[in-house]
Amino acid sequence: MQDKNTSQHLVVVENRKDWKAGYPDIRVVDAKAYLSQPEFLEMRRVKVINLCRHYKYLETGYYCSLLAEARHHRALPSIRTITDLSSRLIYSLNTEELEGAVQRALAKHQLTRELDRFELDIIFGFCKASELQNLARQIYEVFPCPLLRVEFRRDKTWRVGAIRTLSLNTFSEEQSAFFVEACNKFLQKPLRIGKPKQPSRYDMAILRNPNETIPPSDMGALQKFAKAGKKFGIDVEIIEKKDYASLAEYDALFIRETTNINHYTYRFAKKAEAEGMVVIDDPDSIVRCTNKVYLSELLASKKIPTPRSAILHKSSSDMLPKDMGFPMVLKIPDGSFSRGVYKANTEEEAKTMLAELFKKSDLILAQEFLYTDFDWRVGILNRKPLFACKYFMFKAHWQIVKHEDSGQAEEGNFETFLIEDVPPTVISTALAAANLIGDGLYGVDLKQKGDKVYIIEVNDNPNLDAGVEDAKVGDALYETIMAEFLRRLELRRKV
Repeated sequence: MQDKNTSQHLVVVENRKDWKAGYPDIRVVDAKAYLSQPEFLEMRRVKVINLCRHYKYLETGYYCSLLAEARHHRALPSIRTITDLSSRLIYSLNTEELEGAVQRALAKHQLTRELDRFELDIIFGFCKASELQNLARQIYEVFPCPLLRVEFRRDKTWRVGAIRTLSLNTFSEEQSAFFVEACNKFLQKPLRIGKPKQPSRYDMAILRNPNETIPPSDMGALQKFAKAGKKFGIDVEIIEKKDYASLAEYDALFIRETTNINHYTYRFAKKAEAEGMVVIDDPDSIVRCTNKVYLSELLASKKIPTPRSAILHKSSSDMLPKDMGFPMVLKIPDGSFSRGVYKANTEEEAKTMLAELFKKSDLILAQEFLYTDFDWRVGILNRKPLFACKYFMFKAHWQIVKHEDSGQAEEGNFETFLIEDVPPTVISTALAAANLIGDGLYGVDLKQKGDKVYIIEVNDNPNLDAGVEDAKVGDALYETIMAEFLRRLELRRKV
């Protein structure tokens, strides 16, 4: 074994056959030996070049870098790089800073002038095309990984389309020859054993359903949340239903999926709260917001203006409110995004609808129909206004969202406002309603008739889409939310 104080490189491969004859003369071990033999635990001042065939989570290549860092070895790639490369959301954020370099380099590159896609192999930060070497180096500095293939795509301008790792065992003779050249250059550089990059202070999970037709946040917004998180020392990772078992690994949970009581989103919120995590939406907010009957009673008890409303029980389904008139709106208590909301134009139509609706719920909310061209939506966070929009009814329809029998949905237009440009009574009424629910993140829907406003409902987990709710304030919207998460995380730490 080499002297513990001697700086050295150590190559780790999944199969010794991957390190071919003619490759640089350097110590090479297989992954099984590195992970299990005590001698490697005792080594110091080592740079581990992890050339396993892949780095999938909790598989051999992943563990080699993980244990290298635990042993205070310098791992190439590091766990942070592996994590970044495994998430398109994260690496797309990291490539933003490369956009200018990509445009300049590929605009000059002869081979790309007639192409819309182009791939570049980067080996230890080196590439074969000399005119692209500066770009290759910059990409390697952002993603320090030994074997990379970067795909560039052109849609008016060039951008990084995808980044993936390569495997030694798949190399052609030409690739192997360049690998030797690049590896020798890399090994000739002085070995610097520096301090590892400081990790983020906190880890946040954002729960989403990639198959949801109308999700609370689109991918553009999720990317902006991740970018804002980095600014505040919060590492963001997108999770799905299947990740329930690993939820406790995070410090915070942000639910960006339509919530319901009888749904796994509520179970996620409950578990996060039980684990002492900061969670938005919290379980109490989900309970209070997702039931329209509860909201109607709550608002009425505090004399906050709403359209005339009545709670109907299936035992007296024929007793329609006489003072409400028609059209009449009938609502299932736990509907969302205009689902479970129906308009009855006549008494006969109302009774037919109720016969079906009472099969789903013992209580149905009946409401006076107040038609307006738009609804106000005021976003509230921690009892302060966050954003304000007008959502316009879909053309020739009485709702903002029109749901088709096919399962597809179409939405009306929108107009976004600065808070100071919204009528004060709209803001004050929205705050009064949201404050009855809690101090979380809410979207309050209101109708305005002349100088009067009426609360339609208070939503937990309101829409936050790139280019819509952020249209006036831009990235500040996402930064405000992440700053609030950070404030709550810091408070938890002090307890």
